[in-house]
Amino acid sequence: FSVLLFFGLKTKTGICLLQDGNQEPFKVRLHLARDILMIQEQDVTCVSGEPFYSGINGINVRKCRHEEVVQVLRNAGEEVTLTVSFLKRAPAFLKLSLNEDCACAPSDQSSGTSSPLCDSGLHLNYHPNNTDTLSCSSWPASPGLRWEKRWCDLRLIPLLHSRFSQYLPGTDLSRQNAFQVTAVDGVCSGVIQCLSAEDCGEWLQAIATNISSLTKHNIVYMGWCEMREQDPLQDRVYSPAFLALRGSCLYKFLAPPVTTWDWTRAEKTFSVYEIMCKILKDSDLLDRRRHCFTVQSESGEDLYFSVELDSDLAQWERAFQTATFLEVERIQCKTYACVLEGHLMGLTIDFSTGFICFDAATKAVLWRYKFSQLKGSSDDGKSKIKFLFQNPDTKQIEAKELEFSNLFAVLHCIHSFFAAKVACLDPLFLSSQAAASAASSSGVPSKAKYMT
Repeated sequence: FSVLLFFGLKTKTGICLLQDGNQEPFKVRLHLARDILMIQEQDVTCVSGEPFYSGINGINVRKCRHEEVVQVLRNAGEEVTLTVSFLKRAPAFLKLSLNEDCACAPSDQSSGTSSPLCDSGLHLNYHPNNTDTLSCSSWPASPGLRWEKRWCDLRLIPLLHSRFSQYLPGTDLSRQNAFQVTAVDGVCSGVIQCLSAEDCGEWLQAIATNISSLTKHNIVYMGWCEMREQDPLQDRVYSPAFLALRGSCLYKFLAPPVTTWDWTRAEKTFSVYEIMCKILKDSDLLDRRRHCFTVQSESGEDLYFSVELDSDLAQWERAFQTATFLEVERIQCKTYACVLEGHLMGLTIDFSTGFICFDAATKAVLWRYKFSQLKGSSDDGKSKIKFLFQNPDTKQIEAKELEFSNLFAVLHCIHSFFAAKVACLDPLFLSSQAAASAASSSGVPSKAKYMT
C-alpha cells in the first residue's frame, strides 16, 4: 500500500477484504483520495480491439462502456443471448475448442485461463437460423483483442459529511480490525476488513483526517458521532448524530447541514458558553464504547456521545475549548437576573473585571469581586448559588448567596469565563490561536484585554 501526506490531507491505497451483506468476503482495493474513498474490484476488461459482443438479450451495447456492459449482463437473468459480431478470439476466451490449424489461435495476450462469462455461469446462445460452423474463417476479420485484469470502481463514497464506525450499528460491540463508511446520502461501503489492527488504525486515521479537512474554515467543528439513547428500553442503544460548533452555538443535526436553510432546522441548539463538556475517563464509561464525552445543557440535561478514535476525541475537546474561548472573547460579559433577599438583582460576569452584583431597578452596584477573589462556590442543584469571595483588605471570606431561575446556565457560563481566563495564560493555547488567526483570511486583531 502507499500513503502520501499533502498539506494535512492523506492519499492511501491498499488491499482489504469487503463483506457486502450476506456475501462471502472478497478482495478489494481501497484508494483514499482527498474527497472520496474508492472501493475497487478486480475484473477482466478489454483494453484493445473491438468487443466481441454487440448485443445482450436484444440490447445494443456496442457503444457502451465496460462498466455499463457488466451491469447489463448482471441484470440479464439466468439465460443470456449474446449477439456476436467478431468472434475471432472468443473461442479461447470462452474455453471453447478451436481448430489447432486455425491462424487465429489465442496469443499470450489472450490466455484462456479465465473467463468472467464462464465463471459467472452465463449461458452463451446462438441464433437458431445461423448455419455457420465454429470456424474462424466463418467470421469477418477484426483487430486483435487484448484482455487484462484491472481494478475497476465498485463503489465510490464521497467523504464530505460522511461517517465511519467500527461498531455494529446501534450497539457497543466493536468489529475486529473492520469498519464501514457511510456517505451523507446513505450509501454504505460495506464492512471493510483490514489485515491487522495496525492497518485498520492507519485507514481510520487517514479517513478521519480527510473528512475533517473538508470542514468549512469558518466552522470550528463538524462531524459525526454516536449519541446514547436516554431510554434504556430502546432496541438501538446508540444512534448517529451530527454535531457542529459554529459561532456562538453547538448544533445537533440528524443529517449534515448542506444549505444555509439547513442551519435553521437543527434538532437542538445550545449556547456554547452555557453548556459544559466533560471528557470521560474509563471509569466513567457506561458500556464498552470508548472515546466518550458528555454535554450538559443549560437545563441540566446530560447528553452522552461516542466517537471512533482517540484523535477524534482530542479534536472535539480542542474544538470545544476554542469555540468557548472565541465566544467569551466576543461577548466579553453576560448578565443574569437573580434574587437577593427577595429583591430583584442582576449579576454580571465580566471578562475584564470579574463579578458585579447590582440592583435591577436603580442599577446601583452592591458588590464587585475579581475572578481571583472567588475561593469557592456551592449550589443546591435547583436555583441557589453560594459564592465565597476573599476580601482584598481583611483577607476574610465573604459569602454571597443568589437565586437564579436558570441555575445550570449560570454555572456553565461562569465555568466558561474561568476556562477562557486560564486559556489566556496557557502559552500552548495562545500559540495555537495565533497560528489559526494567521491562517485565517480575516486578519482582524483581537480587542480582548486579559486581566486577572
